[in-house]
Amino acid sequence: MTTLDFSIRKKEHHPISMVTCYDSTFARLVNESDVDCILIGDSLAMVIHGENTTIPATIDMMEMHTKAVRKGAPDKFIVADMPFLATRKGLSYAVECAGRLLCAGANAVKIERISTQKETISYLVESGIPVMAHLGLTPQFYNTLGGHKRQGKTDTEAERIKKEAQLAVECGCFSVLLECIPPEIAADITNSIDAATIGIGCGDGTDGQVLVLHDMLGLTECAPKFVTKYMEGAALVKDALNQYAAKVAAH
Repeated sequence: MTTLDFSIRKKEHHPISMVTCYDSTFARLVNESDVDCILIGDSLAMVIHGENTTIPATIDMMEMHTKAVRKGAPDKFIVADMPFLATRKGLSYAVECAGRLLCAGANAVKIERISTQKETISYLVESGIPVMAHLGLTPQFYNTLGGHKRQGKTDTEAERIKKEAQLAVECGCFSVLLECIPPEIAADITNSIDAATIGIGCGDGTDGQVLVLHDMLGLTECAPKFVTKYMEGAALVKDALNQYAAKVAAH
């Protein structure tokens, strides 16, 4: 895929599949699958590094994991998250961070919130750096939101998210990720903007879906309620480990 394929798939009503990935081993498996594209989310701070939020993810961490994923998935379209505050320290720093992620193997970067970052996002796009916007539940705003809570439940919140989606298109974003907002709001946004929408936890009215790989494989202890588990990975891994331990003990 390329950024152009996102709008094509939207027009053709051909849903886009995306999963998170953080290492070369899983990336190789995704590369050999029918999944369309990969998100190297700053969720790696939680999933891989054991943090409670995405906030501790750094540009060094994002760059390292992006390199690893690209080595395992040479054929997939890859979006990498801009970490906490990376777009809030001026244009120069934002371009430097985004440039590092693209040089590490990403095809595009993802940025949370739009309304106060129009100049930065427009500048990145004009600099040849494709941007995916992230609206709704934005985990980097964990402390402001009071936790990982569903957004867009009031008319005021819903209207704000809709306006931000329109602004994302004006800034040149090729896609908009919508997280944990009411399905009807996600569908309204999808039908009102030209950019393709990727949803997580907001129904099937978007142009595509993304899931955290470890959640869908049943490897995490507390996956969100909206996640469909396609296997009980944790049980399978523990069973394999116990079989190994028993075999060693038997000798």
